[in-house]
Amino acid sequence: MRIASFNVENLFERARALNQDEWMNDPGPDPSRWSAGRAALDGYAQLNTLLSKQVYSTADKAAIVDLLRSLGLEKSDESNLVILRKNKGALLKRPRTGGIQIVANGRGDWIGWLELKKEAVEEVATENTARVLRDVAADVVVVVEAENRTSLCRFNEQVLSKVGVRSYDHVMLIDGNDERGIDVGLMTRSSAELEAIRSHVDDRIGARKIFSRDCPEFHLKLASGEKMVILANHLKSKGHGDPAQSSARRREQAGRVREIYEGLKAAGVSHVVVAGDLNDTPDSPALAPLIADGSDLRDISTLPNFDDGGRPGTYGNCTKGNKIDYLLFSPALAQKVTRGGIFRRGVWGGKNGTLWDIFPEMKAAHQAASDHAAIWADLDL
Repeated sequence: MRIASFNVENLFERARALNQDEWMNDPGPDPSRWSAGRAALDGYAQLNTLLSKQVYSTADKAAIVDLLRSLGLEKSDESNLVILRKNKGALLKRPRTGGIQIVANGRGDWIGWLELKKEAVEEVATENTARVLRDVAADVVVVVEAENRTSLCRFNEQVLSKVGVRSYDHVMLIDGNDERGIDVGLMTRSSAELEAIRSHVDDRIGARKIFSRDCPEFHLKLASGEKMVILANHLKSKGHGDPAQSSARRREQAGRVREIYEGLKAAGVSHVVVAGDLNDTPDSPALAPLIADGSDLRDISTLPNFDDGGRPGTYGNCTKGNKIDYLLFSPALAQKVTRGGIFRRGVWGGKNGTLWDIFPEMKAAHQAASDHAAIWADLDL
């Protein structure tokens, strides 16, 4: 059987701020729009943290005003990238003389939230995503950054057939902790029946949730009668926020994945896969709980008969520093791996998309299936 992991970067709809960096690969990009996207994600996270506080201090109110301005919300509740939703009570006033006044004294004074604006993903890009799955032809696929189960089912039932591939028999996705609609899910053929799911969205360190999205346990029964558990992951991004804090958060998440894995082993589960976008390199301190520190998990890229196509990375131009997508196998499964590889035809490599062979349907960077390549492995099961 073949197992794969693929970050699809949303199928039909994506937060507009998340799309800003894609323009950097287009002819004549506007760097200010890319910077605005990154800044909006940082501001969005900071403002949501402040707005959730039970009491707003004078300093909090000043910071809220500054962040509202930076997000383009000084004169309106809607900007190019974000929307301030207000249902009941009042957060602020905008005097005719200008400026913003925060009138709420804490979270209990108003009901509302901050929302990232979304835009449609181009149809050609979605079809190229389907072409990646068609050509990889995996029996089990961990899907990263799908917006919800409804979209994943629609993609499975309607788009895969357009590129000549049969839809998957089982599709599952549980909404995680990320408000932007970038969740982790699973698609399998009938040869891998989904028997049980365990979500870890509420795993915590103190009052804080550990996972940025989730680390669902997908318990599968294979046609051979053997059992397999897949831990699907998308760890904290490097894309925004303080780098040191982001790295520390990824290490916490990797540590918790390791605990879950060790718990499965202790329960007698020998066939375990940790798969997905781990957002860091194999030698990083953040991933040490999974790849070093006494872990017996084996990275597919270190096993015999793995073909990386001459480039070790899985993201962007696929350099060594962009190896961030993984298939990690328990020892019993690692012994059953016969070969593996990285599929890049859906990624726009370099300024002109010429670093490797790409789909003929990809005429520009925005038509790429994803900035991530798919990674796959064949197992003798």
